[in-house]
Amino acid sequence: MTIRWRLREIMARQRMSNKRLAELVGVHPNAISRLKNQDTLPQIGGEMLDALCHHLDCTPNDLIEYTPEKGSD
Repeated sequence: MTIRWRLREIMARQRMSNKRLAELVGVHPNAISRLKNQDTLPQIGGEMLDALCHHLDCTPNDLIEYTPEKGSD
C-alpha cells in the first residue's frame, strides 16, 4: 500500500470524537466512522476534505501519506 489515509491518527491526536467531528462537519457520526476506519484513501469530495482540514486544523498532506513502493522505478 503506497497511499495511507490518516484520519484516525489525526482525530486521536486531537482527541476528537466521531460525534463532535460529525457535528462540526455537518454529517452523521456513522459517516465519520466510515471515513475514520479506512486505511486507504476514501473517495471524498473537495468540500468534505476542506471541512475535515478546517475543523481538524490540518492540511490534506496531514491526512494522506504517500510512500513510494521500493523497486517501482
